[in-house]
Amino acid sequence: MPSDLTPQTPDAQLAPGTVPEAYMDRTTERFMTMPVAVRAVTLIMSAIGVATAVVYIFGLYPLLDLTYYFILMAMFLPMAFLLLPAYGRENGVTWASYLPALAIFGLTIFMAYVSRSLVMQTWVPVAYTWQLVVAACLFVLILDAARRSGGYIFLFIVAFLALYPVFAEYMPGILWAPPTSLSRTLAFNVYSGDAMLGVVTRVVGELIIGFLILAALLVATGAADFFLKLAMALMGQARGGPAKVSVLASGFFGSLSGSIFGNVVSTGSVTIPSMKRAGFPAHYAGALEACASTGGMLMPPVMGAVAFIMADFTNTEYSVIVVAAIIPSLLYYFGLYMHVDGYAVRHNLKGLEKSELPKLWPTIKEGWPFLLVLAFLVWGLVFMRWERLTPFYASALLLALTFVNPRLRIRLNRVPELFFQISKLLSQTIALLLPTSFILGGLMATGVAPVIAASLVRMGGDSVVPVLAIGVAVCIIFGMLGMIVAAYLMLALTLAPALEQIAGLNTLAIHLFIAYYATLAAITPPVALAAFLASRISDSDPLKTSMHAARLGIVLYFVPIFFLFEPALIFQGPLYLTAIWLVLNVIAIIVIAGASEGQLAFFGRLRPWTRLPILATGLLIGFPEWSSTVVGFVILAALLALRPAPIPAPSEPQRA
Repeated sequence: MPSDLTPQTPDAQLAPGTVPEAYMDRTTERFMTMPVAVRAVTLIMSAIGVATAVVYIFGLYPLLDLTYYFILMAMFLPMAFLLLPAYGRENGVTWASYLPALAIFGLTIFMAYVSRSLVMQTWVPVAYTWQLVVAACLFVLILDAARRSGGYIFLFIVAFLALYPVFAEYMPGILWAPPTSLSRTLAFNVYSGDAMLGVVTRVVGELIIGFLILAALLVATGAADFFLKLAMALMGQARGGPAKVSVLASGFFGSLSGSIFGNVVSTGSVTIPSMKRAGFPAHYAGALEACASTGGMLMPPVMGAVAFIMADFTNTEYSVIVVAAIIPSLLYYFGLYMHVDGYAVRHNLKGLEKSELPKLWPTIKEGWPFLLVLAFLVWGLVFMRWERLTPFYASALLLALTFVNPRLRIRLNRVPELFFQISKLLSQTIALLLPTSFILGGLMATGVAPVIAASLVRMGGDSVVPVLAIGVAVCIIFGMLGMIVAAYLMLALTLAPALEQIAGLNTLAIHLFIAYYATLAAITPPVALAAFLASRISDSDPLKTSMHAARLGIVLYFVPIFFLFEPALIFQGPLYLTAIWLVLNVIAIIVIAGASEGQLAFFGRLRPWTRLPILATGLLIGFPEWSSTVVGFVILAALLALRPAPIPAPSEPQRA
């Protein structure tokens, strides 16, 4: 992925299905431009980082937490500077990347060496000048990593919030805070357990790292290709088959990768051309792939980084979050499926020819180890509650199974590639997440977070609606800038406490609500990054694609509200309520998707003027309040009592 995901104008001549130049992953090419000795050192560092993680997480040797965190930064952060360009026209790796890589390595190794002193004494404020120099250098280098990984807008917002304590005395109203010196602010951001050495670093070092190692193993053994073939074998022949393949494949892949943009590029380059050949318009194909890929951030068992941070932030077991996300994510993908099915019926689109598709049983025989590992991962997380140990066990199982299936075996000559993939995933993840810890530092150092929360409570009074509206707006604005983690961290400190005080809502439901709405921005116009990226692969108009993405992903706009007011939908209530509202939400989604496409399942084509009222009835049915549900059913029955719209003469079936 490029370091800057800001949408750009589509290329004038772009072959359908081709990943645009600006979005191509050039990291491997950059890596190969480095001297052999440098490449060897980075791979050895990757191996040392993995070994250190195993030693620390399994308790094989006593390591201080801070020592481990700084060793992890030393082994992987330099790779971020080597793989992500210093500027747009940097050809290969130049000294503009080598110097910061060496600097961050030296500083983090030094911090690992003195970490015991940092644990035993407070370095905020600094006692010696050299402590301030080290803090300032680390601060600037991590901000540079933010620029390379997230672009200039991300850099500006992180820097602004990180340095907020310095100028907070000049801010108005609830944003005011007592003055703080620059030296104290820098020290707090770098040395405090409420900033860089707090929740974000802890989550990366203890939770995310195992899943990224597993993801690298899956990439190296060909799991992505298997899940795409499996989706084609299962759904390829169904009406609108290529689109349903996109939904299923993105769900499979996203549940393992947890990356929206990686999902769009990897599966979209295959599914989007296939959908277009089957008769789907370019904008529809791009919009559907964007929606399906966005759902991958929410799909258990491996969700996005926000889910891991949420587990630590709310002191909730990750397995509980995985279980909580099952129903909302399945409802979302069911909504996409019903949209596709309705469109395919209305436009008489057929599936792919059987001869063009992989056979189901040979596909399963070829890739059954991946299914077994996925099942093992769910079992370990949900039933055994192994938490951070689970992905390591799953990785060991995958390695063992590859010896049973020679096609998947990682031979010795592919070991360097494996460690490169691990280093690449971890370095870019750390480069993107570590700067967000400065946002926490800025808010915690000033003490402004609880003040904002208290002000939101006063603003809401007896009504939760205005507070929710503010939270949704902040989520979408930050999410549009690609800062999903930053949006979650800010609102978890300010909005979540306010909602708990005003309405007594379930804590996990509130935090999931925030995470879902931050993710939702990827398909929300006018800056829908996932839709814009998909539009460049489908060669369609970006704005039109994003508008259709918002329509197709409509379920994601309302399901978080439903489970916020009925936590049983996330298994935070009685099971009988879970069953009741699950059934009602399934009905609601069928109605909403039918109204959106103009083709209601089990009924037929809808008259144009009834579509909007029927969509509203779907929302009433799904909202967890009995009177609104009854009203929705009554109005729906009255509207459906009218005769269906006349169906035009069938056109010649379209087939891929």
